[in-house]
Amino acid sequence: MNGYRNYPSGDRPKLDEKISPVLVCTIMTIWMVVGVAWGFVAKSPLVVAIFLLPVVAYEIYRTRGQSTTMSSWFLAIVLVLEIIFIVFGISWDLGKYLNLEYSYVGGQYVPLGDIKILAPVLLAVFSTILFIRTYGPYTKWLSVIIFASAFIIIYVMSPEMFRELIRSSVQRVFWYF
Repeated sequence: MNGYRNYPSGDRPKLDEKISPVLVCTIMTIWMVVGVAWGFVAKSPLVVAIFLLPVVAYEIYRTRGQSTTMSSWFLAIVLVLEIIFIVFGISWDLGKYLNLEYSYVGGQYVPLGDIKILAPVLLAVFSTILFIRTYGPYTKWLSVIIFASAFIIIYVMSPEMFRELIRSSVQRVFWYF
């Protein structure tokens, strides 16, 4: 089908002709609810991150624009790195190394610290870019799932850091107004 309005090339993803994107996104939502529940019960951010992999893969499949495709691939790279950091117990304080508390990434100030916490923050930033820049309702839907899951990973990993991120985010919002 040529001229499909949400894709610059005019071509829809082939899977859309076989399976409804609403059905796939609904399945992905249920999948993440199960993954989040399991992650909370097991107190394991790894479970949440692994359950997030198919959501990010489908996000890559759905995106078509240059910046959204790049953001989707960055999501995948950061997610795989996060899984590696968790599995191998890699911990490194990037903020201390760079002597910075925050860095400006993708239009957002991102708190620097342990790379295991920084990776989900970057997931949230890239999913926000996808939400803002994409035209398709299904890629927006998936970006919301990824955004929420990123903060859940942070909460399961470190409730204290989660509270700090929320506090600093609220302060920054009020700083702008």
